[in-house]
Amino acid sequence: MIAKLQCVVLDCADIVELSRFYQSLLGGVVNQPDPRWSLDDGWATLHTDGGFVMAFQRVEDHQSPRWPDPARPQQFHLDLGVKDLDQAQEDVLKLGATMLDEGDGRRSWRIFADPAGHPFCLVRD
Repeated sequence: MIAKLQCVVLDCADIVELSRFYQSLLGGVVNQPDPRWSLDDGWATLHTDGGFVMAFQRVEDHQSPRWPDPARPQQFHLDLGVKDLDQAQEDVLKLGATMLDEGDGRRSWRIFADPAGHPFCLVRD
């Protein structure tokens, strides 16, 4: 095992609306303080009672998915917690991932794509 799932991130136009929708559906606390994430106008979280975390990321000019239209596919990414970011990067690249954004060397995450092109982030625990 290289990583553990930290949260599922949904792109959207309105993070408040979507986080409140999922709170009504799943229960939990919107924007509970958590050192893993910075909360701002572009990012919200929902910590459910069972420990599952969802995050909501504002995307300018967001276009909703149209199931099952491949021209407007589903939109989400995984945040995967790792102890050693450098080692995890080496491991996922060996598995066939592609580096999308290595960052500036100071931030706590890096962005990759899986072999099918789906983005995911490795985030330092």
